[in-house]
Amino acid sequence: MLSDFGYILLFIIAAISLIGLMLTIARFLRPDRPNEEKLTTYESGEDPLGNANVQFNVRFYVIALIFVLFEIELLFLFPWAVVFGNEDLIAQTNGQWGWFAMAEMTVFVLILILGLAYAWVKGYLDWVRPEPKIPEVKSPVPADLYKQVNEKYKRV
Repeated sequence: MLSDFGYILLFIIAAISLIGLMLTIARFLRPDRPNEEKLTTYESGEDPLGNANVQFNVRFYVIALIFVLFEIELLFLFPWAVVFGNEDLIAQTNGQWGWFAMAEMTVFVLILILGLAYAWVKGYLDWVRPEPKIPEVKSPVPADLYKQVNEKYKRV
């Protein structure tokens, strides 16, 4: 007899097997006829112009990580707020539960505020626009070939 975790494991194994089977069948059924245009970079229906290796500002990731950090904080605050206001639990512990929960969440929020202050002092939240540097990519394909392909298949 399988436990509940055994059923979950079987479900996961079946899902992975089914995905692998579908991808294998699709590989044998699909046509494979690459040409020059199919191998060019796709840019939302536009003809690719210039180099695709554009520098992306790392500060986007820093801001996103800090945002996610504080969203996770809110996920921890909601269950705490629900349990913190439980009058029966507070009555059973003679009010000590309320002070313990309050001190625990105060420490948690202070640690997060300390992390935010650290990021602020270090300048991770300053949005300074860096000087753009155009990367030089050494490609075995000459740039003229890209221009020829773009001109050949240019839309009217």
